[in-house]
Amino acid sequence: MAFALAVVGTACRPVNQTTDPGPSNGEPDRAETEDTPTVELPTEAEVLEDEPVEAELADMPVPPLPLDDQQLAEGWIALFDGQTLFGWHAASEANWRVEEGAIVVSSGEKGLLHTNVQFGDYVLRLDFLSEPGTNSGIFLHTPPVPEDPAVDCYEVNIADADDPFPTGSLVGRAKVEDDFNSEQWQTYEITVVGDTITVHLDGQHVLEYTDPEPLRRGNIGLQYNQGRVAFRNIHLKPLELPSLFNGKDLTGWVTYPDMDSRFTVTEDGLLHVEDGRGQLETEQSFGDFVLQLQCKTHAPELNSGIFFRCIPGDIMMGYEFQIHNGIIDGDPRRPVDCGTGGIFRRQDARFVVAEDLQWFYMTMVVTGPHMAAWVNGLQVSDWTDERPPDENPRRGKRLEPGTIIIQGHDPTTDISFREIYAAELAPSRGW
Repeated sequence: MAFALAVVGTACRPVNQTTDPGPSNGEPDRAETEDTPTVELPTEAEVLEDEPVEAELADMPVPPLPLDDQQLAEGWIALFDGQTLFGWHAASEANWRVEEGAIVVSSGEKGLLHTNVQFGDYVLRLDFLSEPGTNSGIFLHTPPVPEDPAVDCYEVNIADADDPFPTGSLVGRAKVEDDFNSEQWQTYEITVVGDTITVHLDGQHVLEYTDPEPLRRGNIGLQYNQGRVAFRNIHLKPLELPSLFNGKDLTGWVTYPDMDSRFTVTEDGLLHVEDGRGQLETEQSFGDFVLQLQCKTHAPELNSGIFFRCIPGDIMMGYEFQIHNGIIDGDPRRPVDCGTGGIFRRQDARFVVAEDLQWFYMTMVVTGPHMAAWVNGLQVSDWTDERPPDENPRRGKRLEPGTIIIQGHDPTTDISFREIYAAELAPSRGW
């Protein structure tokens, strides 16, 4: 691989080894090994002292990847894997289940099945099938238990034509006048950007609403209110994500030339890392955020990671979304080392769906104590940090903003990145 641009002219700073007092279990700090007293990066096993929490798998087969290459390149992810309710939570006692590749509900207590993840600006696309007399809806920027769809969330309704807000309407905010009832599958495409919500139904533009007091983020919810309703092909594309990498140089990144890793920009505009251990750190800090990127390993079972909410200037002192495509005995449910998209030392990826020597796609969303990752459009991790608060995420829950770090893991490192985008999520109004 040819390199057109070495790491020069970027912001640099020496490694800060005074911030972290070390793991609480009394073991030596990662940065304080006897071999290299000044800069010795941690081994992967020393990053966090707790054992990982395994994601629930049952004995299900690996779901087929839900999106094609074009959809992945455009930034789409699937919120529903077609087989399980992984990543969702029922806020009421209703009979939510998966049938024939769809999420179905028909009885029980009124309420939402909602994502564990919160999103900001996005396009949401899904299919729904409702029986006559059904009352349901798609809730946007919602808390798990909303009180008033005209105030603390947005509800795109699913209801008969005689309802005060029939299908296509925004409950309590804007009503459509046409009759869109159907006993066939229908498709919503809903765009939420800033103060504007745009609704398309079966390809037809049916509503556009501007909120004078916009909600800025929240969960996505599927409602049970009355009647049987089913949902499938639930896909989302985050919007308004600024680029973190310009494909020309390392503007916006902090380099660590005293570490062994070499971060360079190639002739074809890729961010490449090879050799030793080291890190490349954003100048910008992120608290709650959405991050998307593409990655390619250039040899089997290479190891890297995306660290986040890092203590600036320290040695990978943050949470980590793992990059490692190795599997045990050819079983994608058994990662060699946490697995790509897993949260290192916290939750292993439930499936390893990326392949070495091929470009793969990662989406990472972090809000409050919750963090989740998608690889090639499939959600592979979903974890909430319930430990006591601590500035150091090795020892406890860190909610404070921090930097994002790309890791160079060891002398075998040979990995490329491209199309790196991230956005800080604005706080939601009212909750």
